[in-house]
Amino acid sequence: MQATSGDTPPRLATRLVAPPAGWTIEVDAIVVGSGIAGLTAALELRTRVPRVLLVTKDLLGSGSTVWAQGGIAAALDPEDSPAAHLADTLVAGAGLCDPRAVEVLVTEGPARVRELVGLGAVFDTAPDGQISLTREGGHHADRIVHAGGDATGAEISRALVAQIEAVREDPGIEIIEHALVLDVLTGPPGPDGRPGAACGVTLHVIGEGQRDGVGAALGKAVIFATGGIGQVFRSSTNPPQATGDGIAAALRAGAVLGDVEFVQFHPTVLWLGSGVKGQLTLVSEAVRGEGALLLDTDGVRFMPDVHPMAELAPRDVVAHAIVRQMAATGSDHVWLDARHLGAEFLRKRFPTIHERLLEHGIDLTTDLVPVAPAQHYHSGGVVTDLVGRSSLRGLYAAGEVACTGVHGANRLASNSLLEGLVFAHRAARHITEQVAVGTLHHQDPVQRAGDEALVAAASRSRVQRLATDGPGVLRSGDGLRRAAAGLAAVPTDAHQRHDDDRLLAAPQVAEWETTNVHQVASVLTATALARQESRGGHARSDFPEPDERWRLRLHARLGEDGRLELSRTPID
Repeated sequence: MQATSGDTPPRLATRLVAPPAGWTIEVDAIVVGSGIAGLTAALELRTRVPRVLLVTKDLLGSGSTVWAQGGIAAALDPEDSPAAHLADTLVAGAGLCDPRAVEVLVTEGPARVRELVGLGAVFDTAPDGQISLTREGGHHADRIVHAGGDATGAEISRALVAQIEAVREDPGIEIIEHALVLDVLTGPPGPDGRPGAACGVTLHVIGEGQRDGVGAALGKAVIFATGGIGQVFRSSTNPPQATGDGIAAALRAGAVLGDVEFVQFHPTVLWLGSGVKGQLTLVSEAVRGEGALLLDTDGVRFMPDVHPMAELAPRDVVAHAIVRQMAATGSDHVWLDARHLGAEFLRKRFPTIHERLLEHGIDLTTDLVPVAPAQHYHSGGVVTDLVGRSSLRGLYAAGEVACTGVHGANRLASNSLLEGLVFAHRAARHITEQVAVGTLHHQDPVQRAGDEALVAAASRSRVQRLATDGPGVLRSGDGLRRAAAGLAAVPTDAHQRHDDDRLLAAPQVAEWETTNVHQVASVLTATALARQESRGGHARSDFPEPDERWRLRLHARLGEDGRLELSRTPID
């Protein structure tokens, strides 16, 4: 199924191997994911369409939102403005932001943040009772809203989950936890042979019923709010659930992906040794925002020589500078020094970070903190318009899984929570309108043409190594070709292979997740190889400078034969 040449886009399956659905539910709208985007969409839809289904892979309060330390950005200060917020976002996005999407974000953002207060979110306040605002990398004004010092995501998640729990018994909403969405169900293909409209999803309820307890949820519209792709890499700040399920499922269903090559590696992730795997401890950018410094292992502060904003430069600049400084000093980490900020201030401002570092024997108030970049955020995803619509009718996306054009080549600090909030709200309102006029309606799903795939869970570490060594922090054509060839060699028909008369793998959660990880890694590698420049979260050693000819959005979708098709789209 896979191509063998690194320069030839791979062929990918259009379906996961899975048993037929054993049960069916029919609703008006399906929301997949329970971070800020999913919870916002579900709450908006609950009172506007007759029946909503909210599906989450773990518990309602799990996901990436709860881990967000930094805050949520909004121009709430009278001396700040949406125009200034827009300007900072465009600079961070390195020429690839969609200005229209950014304008929506910064103009609607303040009202959406104030609505969170109305929903019960408790943010840190100044002595005068107003919301306290701080500054982070890339921002030229104090516009970062925090809760609990460094527990903003956890507080937002708590407030939204409480709102959902309050209506859990409402007949207009059904919640299914511990459920992995497998594929998007689609209607009859159009004249061009591509899949028809999205009309539901297949899902597997994890840990309940049989291991292959697959069902079908039919709906007039589907919103993916499934988060990011962190587990594609060996090390990430993302939770274990971030296996790229939404992006992979959308791709298999025929939706267009965009900006997949732009991966943000957080500059300051706690370094505990080369053998550490899984979700790593993030040391928020807000620590540098308050004045912490980066030192190399010789004790030299190096960021002032790299960028005028020094430690507060955009994340891609800081991450790449750290990697280069590590290479120059022969070290595998640098130091974050916050000691001069004072113990009392650090304990009060960053209680969660302080406690997590103490768990590893590091005292933020007295010790240098060893840090190195690790995968943190994916700027690309399912291409959407200003109301969250994907290229596949009936399929919407919001939050990290989406490519709204807000982030461009590099996300500005604390814009991610705001993006999920603003565009989930817009998507829910648009679905409401389209359902009301009958534009979105129930359809009967049909099986899509193309292959089906299953990658053995045993292959996950192999895929993660290839993704880390290929489309990692610093990339090269040779490295990307090696990664593409390695990914092409990973068996995608594990369910059909036998070893001593035993199946190599069977359709189950670990295999489905690994198949998603493999497909996302394959698209990421192909798009990173195609973009022959360095810009934002995409850095090529063989093309080290931005190229104006590449000031465009790279789109990816599957052709009729499952071959990945790449196309260039101008920035509007």
